[in-house]
Amino acid sequence: MGDKKKMDVSIIIPAYNEEKRLGTTLEKIHNYFKDKGINFEIIVVDDGSRDGTVNLVKNFSIEHPEVRLRCHLKNKGKGAAVKTGVLTTEGDVILFTDADLSTPIEEFGKLKKAIDSGYDIAIGSRGVQGAKVKIKQNLLRRLIGIAGSYLIRLILTDRFSDTQCGFKMFKSDCGKALFQEQKISGFAFDIEILYKAIKKNYKVKEIPVEWLNSPESRVSVIKDPIRVFRDLLKIKMGL
Repeated sequence: MGDKKKMDVSIIIPAYNEEKRLGTTLEKIHNYFKDKGINFEIIVVDDGSRDGTVNLVKNFSIEHPEVRLRCHLKNKGKGAAVKTGVLTTEGDVILFTDADLSTPIEEFGKLKKAIDSGYDIAIGSRGVQGAKVKIKQNLLRRLIGIAGSYLIRLILTDRFSDTQCGFKMFKSDCGKALFQEQKISGFAFDIEILYKAIKKNYKVKEIPVEWLNSPESRVSVIKDPIRVFRDLLKIKMGL
């Protein structure tokens, strides 16, 4: 038998009840990398969905063998889903992106350029010069975001303008090392990973990207900020 073909890129998509949006996202990502002739895999991690997400991915993968499915029997949180995906990747570069593709997959090239130039991690950002927020969140969510950024700077680090954009890329060895140690299973997992990256002296580049808010966001404006604050304290204390 010949040598297994080298895997260039692994794309992780955490999914929870994404039956309505995920099919379009898979088509866009699959077509993008196929057109570029890149050897890739797409790993969808279903986080205990109660709709038809699992069947959608299974059906899509029949004609698209680059797509793989991993499942949590119970909902564990976005961070847990991304961790499961990252630790099963085979690509030299790992990208995770949201199921709604708020950051278009075409922004991949910007982050890959940073990785190719020597950075260990490249993160999409809505907060640095050059970013294009084409569809904004409502005022309440923007205010919560501002408050969250302030707390991150106050409690952990002021290195980043935007830690929460769901479009991040890692060199494989770096990504697996960081996610192996990840403890936060909810939305604050991004912050934990970046905080650990700083502590380990990984080179991180913040990249301006295009971003479109999804009106179907499932982030709770009451519960999730409280959880994030609690998780920030856990990260700080190393719990």
